[in-house]
Amino acid sequence: MADILVVAELAEGKVKKATHSAITFARQVAQGTGGSFSILLVGAGAAGAAAEVAGFGAKALLVADSAALANYTAERFAPTVIEAAKGFQVVVGTATSIGKDMLPRVAAALNAGYANDISAVHVDGAKLVYKRPMFAGNAFGYCSVSTPVQVVSVRQSEFTPAEPTGGASPSQAIPVAAPAPGADRVEFVSFDQVKTARPALTDAKVVVAGGRALKEKFNEVLEPLADTFGAAIGASRAACDAGYAPSDYQVGQTGKIVAPQLYFAVGISGAIQHLAGMKGSKVIVAINKDGEAPIFQVADYGLVADLFQAVPELARAAQAAKG
Repeated sequence: MADILVVAELAEGKVKKATHSAITFARQVAQGTGGSFSILLVGAGAAGAAAEVAGFGAKALLVADSAALANYTAERFAPTVIEAAKGFQVVVGTATSIGKDMLPRVAAALNAGYANDISAVHVDGAKLVYKRPMFAGNAFGYCSVSTPVQVVSVRQSEFTPAEPTGGASPSQAIPVAAPAPGADRVEFVSFDQVKTARPALTDAKVVVAGGRALKEKFNEVLEPLADTFGAAIGASRAACDAGYAPSDYQVGQTGKIVAPQLYFAVGISGAIQHLAGMKGSKVIVAINKDGEAPIFQVADYGLVADLFQAVPELARAAQAAKG
């Protein structure tokens, strides 16, 4: 039997959708081992955010609400997570920038083995076997952790976001632990967030992504198609490095990992670094004038054409069909 602690992430007093993927993992492990899971919420506004996850079937909601934790720094957040995790056999978060920063610290403090960025879990009796991508997602490996406590980060795109199951989990206030040594030497400066009316790239059901071939017409070509589908806009690293798209749009091994229902790859050749970030998409549509481009090897639908003609025509046809 394994008891799991889900470390929730908060933003502006609300639970990030990425946390729902960690809840899915926790449900799978709890069901397979006969254990239970609890959800930990740490930060300013955590008490209010707890109501958002009260109906997900957790045994308890552990809430550490403090105005002093308005902005994330690992030196101030991790000690509370470490204290709350005592008594649990598995601690899980999402492989976001915060998860990748904080969870290794938690694992070290708990003398726990750490399985990061996993894409699946198999419960074999009391043993948990984790599936992890390797070599930019071109291969997968399997591992297990032998320490009494295990710390895990899950890849958001590989675990379907959990939905409420009803009921109301009890909420329990817990104290905020003292900051880690050196916290006074770490200063939160600012968080420069790109705000857009479009869906978040990692949460969108449809993504329209463009490559360097679009050049200065990146937005001009992609936005009508994205507007038609209510899609998020993504980009290859080459397009971002060239300045045609902001870095926040980057999809790939060094960018964001996405797995939408529909992914348009426009003028993207299909380098393995980009494929690592999007090949989990349910349906992939590739538009490229190079019929030998690697992107066509993973595409469900491919169109060899001049994107500057094909994409506007596709946008018009989709709008007409929609409307």
